[in-house]
Amino acid sequence: MSQKKRILLVEDEEDIAALIKLQAEISGYKLHVEVDGINGYRAIEREKPDLVILDIMLPGQNGFDVCRKVKSHAELKNIPVIILTAKAEELDVILGLELGADDYIPKPFSPKVLFSKIKAILRRSKEPEKPQKVLTFGEYTLEIDRYLLRKGDKNILITLSEFGILKRLLINRGQVLSRNQLLDDIHNDDAFVVDRNIDVHIAALRKKLGPNFDWIETVRGVGYRMREDSEPPAKRSSSSG
Repeated sequence: MSQKKRILLVEDEEDIAALIKLQAEISGYKLHVEVDGINGYRAIEREKPDLVILDIMLPGQNGFDVCRKVKSHAELKNIPVIILTAKAEELDVILGLELGADDYIPKPFSPKVLFSKIKAILRRSKEPEKPQKVLTFGEYTLEIDRYLLRKGDKNILITLSEFGILKRLLINRGQVLSRNQLLDDIHNDDAFVVDRNIDVHIAALRKKLGPNFDWIETVRGVGYRMREDSEPPAKRSSSSG
């Protein structure tokens, strides 16, 4: 029998913690709860769980500080982190993602959706890392070594920056990436680069990939995500978010 995955929840609201704990038991996970940021981080250091769920508003030390410390710690940085945030606080979502959080859940939330995300994140983290030479999505193929994008037998000409952004989205398929996370993939030493440059590159990619291209989804106010193969396309926002 395989060992249960260990999840550490740092959440000071008892009703939310109880709800998550119940769903963890139903889903076959072992859950430990801490109610403040200081003891939460100590528990992460001590137990090195398989995944951490972090509320933002915590006594002692907020979730942002805990996430920052985890992701800057050599022995902890690969532990996946999901942040819990109030639904309307888009800046919280952006900051959490930029600090290295793997995903976020807006409150109020469905425990089933939360554990569906947990299952997907743990599956990705379990997969052995190996250099990917070809990334596919629908009819498209991105050949990493050749810096080449193809649709069937047809080559699609894209810039180095567009290639880098597309590669990052594909490698992190299903995850929301903020504009700042994608900035590293812009290759332009002569221009002043800001996060809104990402919107320009995404718009160019969508145009080059055709009028029916719906793989790159806009998450308004946060950034972009490449949808999973099995997901139906979401209705994309007409603005850059």
